[in-house]
Amino acid sequence: ASINCRVTSCLFSFIQDWVYVWSDIISTVEFNYSGELLATGDKGGRVVIFQHEQESKNRPHLRGEYNVYSTFQSHEPEFDYLKSLEIEEKINKIRWLPQQNAAHFLLSTNDKTIKLWKISERDKRAEGYNLKDEDGRLRDPFRITSLRVPVLMPMDLMVEASPRRIFANAHTYHINSISVNSDHETYLSADDLRINLWHLEITDRSFNIVDIKPANMEELTEVITAAECHPHQCNVFVYSSSKGTIRLCDMRAAALCDRHSKFFEEPEDPSSRSFFSEIISSISDVKFSHSGRYMMTRDYLSVKVWDLNMENRPVETYQVHEYLRSKLCSLYENDCIFDKFECCWNGSDSAIMTGSYNNFFRMFDRNTRRDITLEASRESSKPRATLKPRKVSTGGKRKKDEISVDSLDFNKKILHTAWHPKDNVIAVAATNNLYIFQDKIN
Repeated sequence: ASINCRVTSCLFSFIQDWVYVWSDIISTVEFNYSGELLATGDKGGRVVIFQHEQESKNRPHLRGEYNVYSTFQSHEPEFDYLKSLEIEEKINKIRWLPQQNAAHFLLSTNDKTIKLWKISERDKRAEGYNLKDEDGRLRDPFRITSLRVPVLMPMDLMVEASPRRIFANAHTYHINSISVNSDHETYLSADDLRINLWHLEITDRSFNIVDIKPANMEELTEVITAAECHPHQCNVFVYSSSKGTIRLCDMRAAALCDRHSKFFEEPEDPSSRSFFSEIISSISDVKFSHSGRYMMTRDYLSVKVWDLNMENRPVETYQVHEYLRSKLCSLYENDCIFDKFECCWNGSDSAIMTGSYNNFFRMFDRNTRRDITLEASRESSKPRATLKPRKVSTGGKRKKDEISVDSLDFNKKILHTAWHPKDNVIAVAATNNLYIFQDKIN
């Protein structure tokens, strides 16, 4: 059944959760193109990859779960001695490359350095070398009296992660986005003021395609918050800003895309303007739909869907947690107002998902315009159990199943979510817990 009815009837079931033993917080979640693999990055610079297991013949109605496939240290803490700056190992983004052979490739980045990783399997080893023994020690050449042909022998499956490329020294400011282009040869990386275009085979240089740094930094009025390549047109990309605007650029027009092709901005209602208007209008994430016709943006209070052919206003606006508008002052004081929530599409572009506080996440059905609030919590979730909708009470008499807006825990927040590209399977990162849900099969 499609997600259209699943969102409204809440037939998502909790199938498993992964708890990180250490205190590192998950900082990115990403399915690969087939959905077979799910990668997470954390603040400790570690990448954990989960693999979708095959369905059990004994219980065909239950889908396979995701089990740990590979774990490796992607980034280490560094220190820039010229600037006396400590560079964190935290993984900001992970992006998979389309699979071309038996191996898998992904890009991971911290604040300054992007790495291309190859994840490959090995289940055979060579035996019968001429110059060394089976334990690896070199043999005495004078004792070699015959020529042996090495043979491949089966061994336990081993998954290896090896760095194939390191793209460094191209960003002065912190990298907030990487996006693989549809030509599968290039990708872009963005920081606060610049966007660079890289070739996957070339590590020592990149092309600066956007530069919004003013000659005088005191004149700086906005920064780049996110950037993404178009899913089908390799010459088109978009980037969002802290002013709530989105610029679509065409690399065919000029080498430096300082002049945008399209400019998306929703006029602000003067009657609702406040001290916090600029802060909450900042866009934290932008994502193209799989079709390439639409794009979605997430600001602090809402998710907006834009038609690429209409620049003056979004075609759809969904309120994520409008009940927090009255709490903006306290959210400003505890810095929560600067949280950067991500958003994602389902495989058919018919539904969207984004996170909120109290470990809530929101799902919106674009066809029926219905929405639902679900909770990712170890206390309320049991394996194979159906999730119950949650509601927030904004005042007055509170119903039995509702939670008061004053009782929300702002330390529990879901910033990172991912949707399987084909199936109704979602991954939700709640601080240092990873939850995987699927739609329930009757």
